[in-house]
Amino acid sequence: MPAEFSTKRAVRFSKAEIDFLVSNEMCRFATASGEGTPHIVPVSYVWDDGYAYIVTDYGTKKLKNLKENQQAAVLVDSGDTRKLLLISGPVEIIEKGEEYKRLYKLFYSKLSWVKRDPWKEGEAPFVKITPTFKTGWGLGKR
Repeated sequence: MPAEFSTKRAVRFSKAEIDFLVSNEMCRFATASGEGTPHIVPVSYVWDDGYAYIVTDYGTKKLKNLKENQQAAVLVDSGDTRKLLLISGPVEIIEKGEEYKRLYKLFYSKLSWVKRDPWKEGEAPFVKITPTFKTGWGLGKR
């Protein structure tokens, strides 16, 4: 990885920020309806190659919102709020294919609940968040 830890987008992340994102697995995930009504829920996430990924069920409010408004935000904090990172940007919904299979393996390897409650391709889509904005505190220089 280059010294500046570029994510191939306008947003750059420091090593401390990347380490923080990789070391956590819970976040608050915010979406908004087409009319702008906000919705925020706690979810598991995986940080991989400059993107945040979550998985959701079909029929959820967050998935309905994302189909109306393809923007979302992820808030990761240390629990005591001494460290916090907010990321937002456009999303892509991944429902099948090679990327889906890769993401499932990644979630399976990192999150114990996936091993306890597995699913098959087509049963729960992944959401890929492309960071176009970030802000936070407690993680050093940005």
